[in-house]
Order: sequence, then structure tokens, then C-alpha cells
Amino acid sequence: MQLKNKLFRLKKIIEGSGSCLIAFSGGTDSAFLLKVASSALPKEKIIAVTARSATYPKEELLSAKKIARLLGVKHKIIHTHELNDQRFVANPVNRCYFCKQGLFSRLKQIARKRRLKFIFDASNISDQSDFRPGAKAKKELGIRSPLEEALFSKADIRTLSKKIGLLTWDKPSLACLASRIPYGTPISRPVLERIDRAEKILRGLKFKQARVRHYQGICRIEVPKKEIARLVKQGQSLVDKFKKLGYNYITVDLEGYRTGSLNEVIKR
Repeated sequence: MQLKNKLFRLKKIIEGSGSCLIAFSGGTDSAFLLKVASSALPKEKIIAVTARSATYPKEELLSAKKIARLLGVKHKIIHTHELNDQRFVANPVNRCYFCKQGLFSRLKQIARKRRLKFIFDASNISDQSDFRPGAKAKKELGIRSPLEEALFSKADIRTLSKKIGLLTWDKPSLACLASRIPYGTPISRPVLERIDRAEKILRGLKFKQARVRHYQGICRIEVPKKEIARLVKQGQSLVDKFKKLGYNYITVDLEGYRTGSLNEVIKR
């Protein structure tokens, strides 16, 4: 299907909703969804809601605020408390289910209070290639994914975001910080904060797409393959910074960055 047809279909889906609450992270996908929604519905019929917790990079909240302000859409920030849920903290393979169940339940309460008919998230068809236990919670609670319904891929979203002038068109893919911790390893605030600081160091070195996978005193850094040589050249300076964070051994993944690398163990 051509992009213009997908965009037409997406607008029709949103227009047909009448009103909506959008789960808004401020990333490429949710920014595009919010932009299209703001042109398909009256502004008073939309609200963007961003969750704030220890599982999300701190810089993302500022980004979400800026984008919502630029689009002129009502923006609400809520605090979620995944670390109070021992099912999530235990970090089982379906960890994301418990997180999304809690988040979407909160969003349903907000939508009901504001008399908004639908709750949208920014999942797209590219997400279907990875292990996504949170999709079960989405289905159970009746959350819709207009980008998925209109058959948008990640590449489609980036292409159209660039065309319509969204600054997020080439923003690196993000995921909750808990996704850096191997299943079965308990999740804690100090570990999440360590990962966040480590990835901030890499962003400061101009590695736009990077992950720090956490294995107690060892970390495994993922950057795109073409940037591995540049990463290695950081040498002792990078080692010293990571050791100050508490990592005893700093390793580089020679396969490079890829989405959901910790799920490879499940697939095997």
C-alpha cells in the first residue's frame, strides 16, 4: 500500500474515533501519531499522556513536553510505580505485561474521567517481529493501535515524519530501561539509574543509537556495527567512566545494536 493511502486510512481511523487519549512517549512513533491526530480531530478532543517513572530515561520527559507544546496539544504527565509491583521487579519473561497492564489501566481511568472514547498507543507493524508480552495487556484492556491498523511500518513513519517536518523523524529507537536487564535478574532503581547514566555517556559521545545491557558488574555495549570501531577508540577514557558507575568489566557486542537482543535467549 502506498504511503499516501496509509496516511488517508490513518486519518479516517482517528476521525472515526471522535476523541482519544494517546499514550505519548515523545518518540518517533507517538510523535507522528499525535501530529496526525492533531490535524484529524479538534484539539479539545485529544490529550497526550506521558508516564514518568524510574524505568524511563529522564531526558525523554523533557522531549515529550517540548513536542506536545509545539503541536499545541493538551499534555498530562502521570507517575507510574512499576517498582512497587513485585511481579515486575522479579523480571520474568512477561515483565512487560505487568507494566503495560498498570499503565493502560491508569489511562483508561483518565479517558473515562475526561469522556474520551478511545485510547491509542503508537505500536506499528514493525513491532510484530519482536517478543511483545505487553500486547496481551493492550488487547485485554481494549487499547487501539491506529498505526498498526493502517499498516504503518517504522520506516513509513520515519519517511512521513521527515516529509511533514517533525524533528523526531530520525530520533533513535527507545525502550524502557528495564529492557537492558536479563530476564530473571531483579530490577531496582539503582540499576536503572546506572544504566541511564551509562547510556547518557554514550549519547554525549555522539552515539545516537546505543544500548548498555546490564549483567551485574559487567556491561555489554551495543552500537551500530559501523560505529563499533569508533567506540573502541574511546579506550581507557570510556572504561574509566563506566567503572566509576560500578561496572568492573566493559564489553562491546560485535553483532552491534539490534532491537530486543535480550529476547534472543527466548527464541533459542
